[in-house]
Amino acid sequence: MQLTPVTADESAFLAAGAALDHTHPLVRETAARLRSRAPGEGPAGYARAAFDFVCDTVDHSLDVGDPRITWRASEVLQLRTGICHAKAHALVALLRAEGIPAGLCYQKLAVLHGLVALKLPGGRWIRQDPRGNKPGIQARFSPDREQLAYRVRPEKGECDYPVLYDEPHPVVLRALRRASGHGHLLRLLDAAL
Repeated sequence: MQLTPVTADESAFLAAGAALDHTHPLVRETAARLRSRAPGEGPAGYARAAFDFVCDTVDHSLDVGDPRITWRASEVLQLRTGICHAKAHALVALLRAEGIPAGLCYQKLAVLHGLVALKLPGGRWIRQDPRGNKPGIQARFSPDREQLAYRVRPEKGECDYPVLYDEPHPVVLRALRRASGHGHLLRLLDAAL
């Protein structure tokens, strides 16, 4: 899928923000540990290590019945829980911490689903899905082709949004910050975008 960045200024996809707080000590420490696991593998090796870390060690809160709603990358890494949007925030922060341009994009499924897109040196923007795997869902990291958890079904009104955001979409961030529980969060996200 061809993504259209919200800005041509690629430095925006390296910046820290409230949700993408890659200057936080925990994000920096985690990035350093991941970098040490992929020595000599370059940006693609680090990106794979970061993707695997978020997929495998941060629980998707709905999958495990964790009632906590996280939204800030450092919080996601500390508590090791979050829905797809929160996990995407954590992965984007880890990528940006190591100088890899990364942003956020979305799919409209039964509810709004959060994804990441990254750009490796000499490459194009490629979407990644750090939601985490479970029976029936098998997303994989790939530096050159998408291997997402879900394929959209246009006949059911689903779609891929082609916009790449440098910050979480304001509606998504507002929903994550205001939701009183997962049911409330899903209702807020259902109305998003």
